Amino acid sequence: MKGVLVAFVLINLSILASCGAPRKAIDVPFWNNYEPSWSSHHIKYLNGGTTAELLLDKSSGTGFQSKRSYLFGHFSMKMKLVGGDSAGVVTAFYLSSTNAEHDEIDFEFLGNRTGQPYILQTNVFTGGKGDREQRIYLWFDPTKDFHSYSVLWNTFQIVIFVDDVPIRVFKNSKDIGVKFPFNQPMKIYSSLWNADDWATRGGLEKTDWSRAPFTASYTSFHIDGCEVVTPQEVQVCNTNGMKWWDQKAFQDLDGPQYRKLQWVRQKFTIYNYCTDRKRYPTLPLECTRDRDL
Repeated sequence: MKGVLVAFVLINLSILASCGAPRKAIDVPFWNNYEPSWSSHHIKYLNGGTTAELLLDKSSGTGFQSKRSYLFGHFSMKMKLVGGDSAGVVTAFYLSSTNAEHDEIDFEFLGNRTGQPYILQTNVFTGGKGDREQRIYLWFDPTKDFHSYSVLWNTFQIVIFVDDVPIRVFKNSKDIGVKFPFNQPMKIYSSLWNADDWATRGGLEKTDWSRAPFTASYTSFHIDGCEVVTPQEVQVCNTNGMKWWDQKAFQDLDGPQYRKLQWVRQKFTIYNYCTDRKRYPTLPLECTRDRDL
């Protein structure tokens, strides 16, 4: 009996220790979950498809998308960004629905001149409304090795992670009049493209095509979501409540996660729409709820 009690205590301590942290991503090959969406000839597959390289030259960029659509879950990818002079180049990883009033959750990595840091821009669209940009510098060089970028999405919140660090949270604030993605299934997309009209210093720095082709590398194509094919499955995903991401541990950040988020805000944030009083004289309603000021 004593042994059973000890085991019970250890199990519960383990659950508490991992409170709020998404399940470990599973490394799977590209073709398990994804397919090219445009310029497939600009994608190279290595090591049996466990790694994919996206190529950008003056003729074209490229992109891929998930084979299926999802409503809630955990979506993760490991990426190594374009090295060297990447000004004008954008690498994107995002979830998006296809309706006119679409929902979207964005990672956009904005390239820069050699020696200058990448900027990671995130945005959340709900019911077709975006304009919720946040920009940070990363605390590592994203061109030297693979790092994990992921989204945890449930009916309570959206959390955007870099490795195990939450860099952004968007709470469900429907009760105060802010739309939240809850009924539009989304696919997962990634792309590498030229955006030198805006990406680097507002378009002042142009892409140096003498350095092409530009290459971004991907691995660990993890998807753990509620798959939606029919309208009836939207209701199943919306009312299930049995998935791990629906449980109490994932309905809010825990204390250590909020401290990590504050660390990112204090040390690495260079723009936050919530603090832009010139653009938003009245604080957007969700900003206080998100505890992300």
